[in-house]
Amino acid sequence: MHSETRRYTTGSRDRVLDLTRDCVTFCAGRGDGLLHLFVPHATAGLAVLETGAGSDDDLLAALADLLPADDRWRHRHGTPGHGRSHVMPALVPPYATVPVIDGELALGTWQSICLVDLNVDNPDRTVRFSFLVDGAAG
Repeated sequence: MHSETRRYTTGSRDRVLDLTRDCVTFCAGRGDGLLHLFVPHATAGLAVLETGAGSDDDLLAALADLLPADDRWRHRHGTPGHGRSHVMPALVPPYATVPVIDGELALGTWQSICLVDLNVDNPDRTVRFSFLVDGAAG
């Protein structure tokens, strides 16, 4: 297994940040295996979805409907609605795994790998990239 962490800044608003280019670079020349991504944060997640055609904004709108940024949350510190950020990883998990064939991501035509962050109190994020190979493979 090869593994490394990368740092990202998501800013002061809800964000879907496309990581696909970094994933492609990380996997290039590695052969067959799996790319596994993990966000070691209680308030961020990873999603595989289409970006650039409005789906990323639609995801944020759906999360805003499901998880409003108001004072209903028991987890209360930081900005209003911060507790929703702690619930979000149950809907958008903090991990994603994608097959890699001959060093290339086996994503569908319109699929991208994205970091999803609703926590405006912490704009600094770490993502662990791991490339896994079958030890029994020849």
